[in-house]
Amino acid sequence: MARQITNAKPQDMVKTLSSFKKYIGYHKYALSCVAVLVVLSTGINLWGTFQIRTIINRYLLPGDYQGLVSFIIFMIVVYMIGATATAIYKQLMVHTSQKIVKEMRQDLFDKTQKLPIRYFDSHTHGEIMSHFTNDLDTVQDALNNCFDNLIQSFIMIVGTLVLIFVLSWQLSLIVFACMLIMYFLIQYLTKRSKYYFSKQQAALGDLNGFIEEMVDGVKVVKVFNHEQDNIEEFNRRNEILQQAATNALTYSGRTIPSVVSISYLNYAIVACVGGFLTISGFMDLGSLSSYLVFVRQTAQPVNQFTQQLNFILAAMAGAERIFDMMEEKPERDDGQVTLTRVRKHKDGTLYECQEHTGYWAWRHPRDDGSVELVELKGDVRFHDVVFGYEDNVPILKNINLFAKPGQKIAFVGSTGAGKTTITNLINRFYDIHSGSITYDGIDVKLIKKDDLRHSISIVLQDTHLFTGTIADNIRYGKLDATMDEVIEAAKLANAHSFIKRLPNGYETMLSGDGANLSQGQRQLLAIARAAIANPPVLILDEATSSIDTRTEKLIEKGMDRLMENRTVFVIAHRLSTVRNSDAIMVLDHGQIIERGSHDELIAQKGRYYQLYTGQFELD
Repeated sequence: MARQITNAKPQDMVKTLSSFKKYIGYHKYALSCVAVLVVLSTGINLWGTFQIRTIINRYLLPGDYQGLVSFIIFMIVVYMIGATATAIYKQLMVHTSQKIVKEMRQDLFDKTQKLPIRYFDSHTHGEIMSHFTNDLDTVQDALNNCFDNLIQSFIMIVGTLVLIFVLSWQLSLIVFACMLIMYFLIQYLTKRSKYYFSKQQAALGDLNGFIEEMVDGVKVVKVFNHEQDNIEEFNRRNEILQQAATNALTYSGRTIPSVVSISYLNYAIVACVGGFLTISGFMDLGSLSSYLVFVRQTAQPVNQFTQQLNFILAAMAGAERIFDMMEEKPERDDGQVTLTRVRKHKDGTLYECQEHTGYWAWRHPRDDGSVELVELKGDVRFHDVVFGYEDNVPILKNINLFAKPGQKIAFVGSTGAGKTTITNLINRFYDIHSGSITYDGIDVKLIKKDDLRHSISIVLQDTHLFTGTIADNIRYGKLDATMDEVIEAAKLANAHSFIKRLPNGYETMLSGDGANLSQGQRQLLAIARAAIANPPVLILDEATSSIDTRTEKLIEKGMDRLMENRTVFVIAHRLSTVRNSDAIMVLDHGQIIERGSHDELIAQKGRYYQLYTGQFELD
């Protein structure tokens, strides 16, 4: 199959090469060794072809067969050296290229762990994954197959041109003319094949998207009896793909036959003219023999060099996209306040310790060099907070609220009112534009993000489970948790009963984001994962949205135990889940329009009353 040539080229080659230079630098000695061995191997091939003249003129024509045998033995030794050099540099190139790609992949993954949530909001998962797959594969392919071959092809072209000029400058004029024709023909065919391969890729993506959409929605298709319409639409798109692929492969398939045809024509003309020059005495037979062999092998390195240059440009384009992601600004963290284990004296004072005591404190360095220990309680307060995902479009406007340790604060309101945004600001997924957020009296900007988030657990509406056992997924909230702690957390979330009914219990393997579990079961595991972390602050973002009313009642007692002595922020559309909250905040267009307990808000007969009685519905 013809290899696809894309239009991908780096926008800034100098910058890309500069970034790539770092990885090359780590292996500069190995790559230098590869280059030397390639030069040695290719040079021996050129030397061997050039020595045909010596064999004929010095040994065959004079009849010196003893000298011929000695020279052939010498050439065998030289060729063995070349073959050994080839074997060494091929193996060395494989190991070096894999190391370079491994380092790039590691750096890219490390970068993804440090990027802010904002980056993932503005880039699709497919776009990010393409850096790890398509772009890295293109770089790996170029390193494996093009680096050494490009050097080899270049030396072959230059060496062949120099040697044929030495053998006969008259015949070389014919060869140069044919090589120019060959070059322009390759450029034309490559340009056309690029165009049609781009159309093929677009048509293939369009067809694959249609297939994926129809497979996902097969029930809807059958309900509305659209099978025949889909077949016709598929045939139309498939026809477009066929035409594009046919044209692409036609032009790419013409390249090698056209180059070979020109090389045959070139060989025929040179052989005829060279024979005439030899008969006329302007050229010896040995030189003509060497010359004709060189002419036979000129087409291949020219074709290879052109192809490999395009592959390297495509690889540099992939590397550029990788480096662009690596240059994204990481999540900013200027915090100095950290979490530390503490013990309490009888008088209530705190001191640091290494043992696990169940007590934590904020280690707050002061300007005078002293360190203050502030007990971790979970007191969260917003002071005139203004925030927007875009600088000129505020989402939250002058938000003031407080949550004392152990209180349960609920947020209700229509979609887009700012409920989830508030909770995202507590753990600094985003930084506010103005105002302040304090945690136990400390501005969250002063707290290191890792320590801040260590003290907060979140149960999201969109539950994500990782490949592994159920126990592993629960333990994700506390990696060093014992099996007893895992089971206790599952019982707390009321997940223990359904887990025990599974074939392998807690050792049941999950894959595909827990596709073998119901949505409700997955959320129960997410609640257990939050429970095992035992944080002072808990955020429940539509945590029971996918759990039916019966299951919700079953876990209500467990949730109450989970929320006991913790500061809890609850976001819910189902208002029955927030009735027992200490305070309910009603948001509308980024502002708190009502606040109070359930009874107080019902008595006010405002927006909350309308929502609760069904006079006004949440969007």
